[in-house]
Amino acid sequence: MLKDYLNLELFESNVEKKAPRDGFGEGMLMAGEKYENIVALVADLKDSMRLTKFAEKFPERFVEMGVSEQNMISVASGLAASGKIPFAASYAVFSPGRTWEHLKVSVAINNVPVQIVGGHAGFSAGPYGSTHQSLEDIGLIRILPNMRVLSPCDYEETKKAVLAMADDPKPTYIRFEKFETPMITTKETPFEIGKGQIMWESKDPQVGIIATGSSLYEAILAAKDLDERGIESIVVNIHTIKPLDIDLINRVSRMTGCLVTVENHQIAGGLGSLVSETLTQNGPVPIEIVAVEDSFGESGEPDELKKKHGLTRENIVDRAKKAILRKTS
Repeated sequence: MLKDYLNLELFESNVEKKAPRDGFGEGMLMAGEKYENIVALVADLKDSMRLTKFAEKFPERFVEMGVSEQNMISVASGLAASGKIPFAASYAVFSPGRTWEHLKVSVAINNVPVQIVGGHAGFSAGPYGSTHQSLEDIGLIRILPNMRVLSPCDYEETKKAVLAMADDPKPTYIRFEKFETPMITTKETPFEIGKGQIMWESKDPQVGIIATGSSLYEAILAAKDLDERGIESIVVNIHTIKPLDIDLINRVSRMTGCLVTVENHQIAGGLGSLVSETLTQNGPVPIEIVAVEDSFGESGEPDELKKKHGLTRENIVDRAKKAILRKTS
């Protein structure tokens, strides 16, 4: 059921965990070694965004901007127009949250290859409270023309995403989480911007589960639970929100006749909205959306908040059953 290019110990209680932000830091070191025009900018969060090692190794290519996120985007735009590949890093709640107009005017309209880095996405800034929890960033960014949007699922995929951004520099936003999350993928797992991946596939799937970011782990666990209940499914990893792999989404929807989408984001404007928009034009099927339902977060550990807001494997299982029932009614 689980694809062999994934971590085959995924269902073990002691599954290895690493922080996606550490994958970002490692990816930046590798990208910096590969390309001399890679530049890192950060808004007073060097350690938190895991850019300390990059700054030590490439001090002439690192800029500490201080608490001035909007200015950071303007400077990054100028660097990009001058032949550099700037990675501008902050918490997702500040960029794109605070920098949206600058992203539109200085980056998207000019179509310059600024790489916007949003750490602590979703509920991963849990203890900091609702002011620091970015549950709206996918919606904010994906409506801008010329912008790509990446949402990797774990440490390895975040590292690969950074390298892919450096190899093919276009205006791009990447979101990832702070704390350690299960290692779903391996060094051998393929990654290509714009191409989703099937992570779990039963022989005769009755429902398709489309997930992004760390929510992919809960989606795979839910698929295993469904299988034990005699309900077959297929799980797709959408690490690229934009451009969306429309062909894969259409194929899975035709194969199963109903879908569940899963994300650590608001129900409005996120993956579920995007999949619904896509299928409206390509053949609608019943869709259940597992996401934060029009509410702000609060102080708490990420797992506590995900449970309270219905983003767990149990919620996915319930929505999958509901989707199948809607299909057959």
